[in-house]
Amino acid sequence: MSAPPAGAAPWPVELRYVRAARVLEIDYDDGARFALSAETLRVNSPSAEVRGHGGAKPPPVTGKQNVAIERIERVGNYAARLVFDDGHATGLYTWAYLRQLGEAG
Repeated sequence: MSAPPAGAAPWPVELRYVRAARVLEIDYDDGARFALSAETLRVNSPSAEVRGHGGAKPPPVTGKQNVAIERIERVGNYAARLVFDDGHATGLYTWAYLRQLGEAG
């Protein structure tokens, strides 16, 4: 991961996907460490498909207990795109959003 901009919020220094456990581990430069399940990440995707288009709230995402992450794609210096094995790949998980999910854990 590249260096954070000056004055930036806590910055991830490493993302590791533990395939056997279906968990994304994230280490931050302030020493915080979070482990987020693929299921949690999938049902909380920041995509319009999950959050709703134009203010319309879709039904909650369910049945994702066995979902896995196929790959992680870096998006600039601010986010990652997670590609899930159920075909979902449209959510951009910003570093701040991943931190928020981890803290809510």
